[in-house]
Amino acid sequence: MDTSGTISCDDELRHWPTDEAQARAVQDRLRPYVRLDESGPELGFEETVVGVDVAYDDERDVVAAAAVALDARTLAVVDEATAVGRVSFPYVPGLLAFREIPTVLDALGRLARTPDLVVCDGYGLAHPRRFGLASHLGVLTGLPTIGVAKNPFTFRYAAPGPDRGAASPLLDDTGSDASGAPTGAEEVGRALRTQKGVKPVFVSVGHRIDLDGACAHTLRLAPKYRLPETTRAADSLCRRALASV
Repeated sequence: MDTSGTISCDDELRHWPTDEAQARAVQDRLRPYVRLDESGPELGFEETVVGVDVAYDDERDVVAAAAVALDARTLAVVDEATAVGRVSFPYVPGLLAFREIPTVLDALGRLARTPDLVVCDGYGLAHPRRFGLASHLGVLTGLPTIGVAKNPFTFRYAAPGPDRGAASPLLDDTGSDASGAPTGAEEVGRALRTQKGVKPVFVSVGHRIDLDGACAHTLRLAPKYRLPETTRAADSLCRRALASV
């Protein structure tokens, strides 16, 4: 797959951090490369949307990643790939990308074609340093990415309306200016109800897409269930891959 651009994915992998301080420094260094000035693929585009997810065996320090490509219009699976690797970074909230991305990149690289949109089971800008898994993966690959998470992480939200498509802002109240004065609530994503009467998912921009587009794609990818079909397919595949190791 094409990972050309300002950031060298190979270089980043060769210098992958091994502790918290190094990982936070990487997030701070790469965060300015997140593109927020693009709207992303049009809704109903004719190419492929890919879901990625991982499963762990902590006793063996093994992680299995899956990348599943769906036809963006029909949601039929058109390609899939898995990869298995060693867990090389400790479990630290806010730094989970460093446990997952190397193996996820391996799985993505085994697909027959480059994705047009990648959906991550996690966060993008909805992250304390505004650089979660979806943003990190997007910067390394250059692909449009969104994060669709199952919980709001550390952020607050008001429950959206009960109907499918209802949404409310996901807010961070911890921002401050250079003097330390509070800057007020910042919208870092949205709580989106994908099915009537079912708990919302939490959508955030990863890279090269806006929040309206990220929510619209998420809703289209979840016609029957709470989670997008991309996430459901990748979750099932990575669990099967782990079980076969």
